[in-house]
Amino acid sequence: MEVITGKYISRRTALRGLGATVALPFLDAMIPAGSLWAKTRAGALTDRTRFVAIEMVHGAAGSNELGASKFLWAPEAVGRDFDLSPSSLSPLDPWRDYLTIISNTDVQNAEAQSAREIGGDHFRSSAVFLTQQHPKQTEGSDVRVGVSMDQIYAERYGQDTPIPSLQLCIENVDQAGGCAYGYACVYTDTISWKSETEPLPMIRDPRVAFDQLFGAGGTAEARAQRRRTDRSILDWITQEVAELKDELGMADRRRMDQYLDNIREIERRIQMIEAHNTSGEPRELPTAPAGVPDAFEEHVKLMFDLQVLAFQTDMTRVFSFKMGRDGSGRVYPDSGVDSAFHPASHHGGQEKRVLDFAKINRYHVSMLPYFLEKLASIDEGGQSLLDKSMIMYGSPMGDSNLHNHKRCPLFVVGGANGQLPGNVHIKAPDGTPMANVLLTLMHKLGMDDITEFGDATGDFSFTAD
Repeated sequence: MEVITGKYISRRTALRGLGATVALPFLDAMIPAGSLWAKTRAGALTDRTRFVAIEMVHGAAGSNELGASKFLWAPEAVGRDFDLSPSSLSPLDPWRDYLTIISNTDVQNAEAQSAREIGGDHFRSSAVFLTQQHPKQTEGSDVRVGVSMDQIYAERYGQDTPIPSLQLCIENVDQAGGCAYGYACVYTDTISWKSETEPLPMIRDPRVAFDQLFGAGGTAEARAQRRRTDRSILDWITQEVAELKDELGMADRRRMDQYLDNIREIERRIQMIEAHNTSGEPRELPTAPAGVPDAFEEHVKLMFDLQVLAFQTDMTRVFSFKMGRDGSGRVYPDSGVDSAFHPASHHGGQEKRVLDFAKINRYHVSMLPYFLEKLASIDEGGQSLLDKSMIMYGSPMGDSNLHNHKRCPLFVVGGANGQLPGNVHIKAPDGTPMANVLLTLMHKLGMDDITEFGDATGDFSFTAD
């Protein structure tokens, strides 16, 4: 435990026990006496904007001509006086002060560029989302696309965190080789690319993500042995916690207690899921790892909780989160629709089916407020984590029925350290590349020197007309 008695605690202090490393949340004790927060190293580290890129695949009902006329995604009014009630974004209305909607942008590099690429949109789109580059058509290992936005940020500002970035997903992504239409499965398996030829694997199992964040055992065997003891990782650092709390003030002790309670609760939930999934009871997802909940909402919330803990401890500042898979046959009964996702997305332009797909879109968006509330509840130097976060949610596809990439859904939530206006809907001029928006968001993340990204033609104005 790296505590210097009589001085301040380093932002990088960690409590270490057998097979466990638990980083600390922000504490008042991390500010040297008499120092201004912003001028401390802890302040410089912690005030860097946290970035989350969320892909919900296969477009939205509001990108269809009928859906657009009914404002099923983008609201009718541009500017600040917009109504979200007809839209799949309605669950975000309580958070509109943090919400920036960008509508009417295109992802041209996800379109087929030759006759042999026609039909391959499902197996091309996800690779384009954060790279805005056109993937090389191949079923071999010679894949090529571009460096993704999250990895550009991680390379620039994630190297001083224990984990530069983490990649999470909900759907199955353990395919290999070729998928269809001449594309390697990796193009649809990930949205994060460290280099043009280096896709990053995504973690589906919350247990794996938890163990990465808390260094729970150096090897798979050590982790398995620790779990067989049926003890919490916190049980291995009891003495270290007690010693640290002796040096903290009352406010910091309360923060520590709440933080440790959150870790224990998340670990308990994972343990309960694993116990149920290995009990021999029938599963809805029989091939999924034991740590993966069968229920979509439970899985998503658990992944969001892990992201909050990671941001709170500054273990990482960068997440990519792939919440679906284009061809998924998953049913979301809580959406009010009993059709499977992919068949529902091919609605044929029929009004009832378009409206049903919009309900599924709304259900997916409704997962976000849980995450936003958690971030908003954590104070860090006088601001909430939500004020310090940029959460981008979108899809590289527009009208899923036609497999086109126009009027693609996109919004951003979070204060981004004062870089985003909030409570605004900005409609881009026809033909605007989504890459323009991502390029400008990179500038708002502090990477002003980047002038080219994908097929961007210039900066994007976040000022409402």
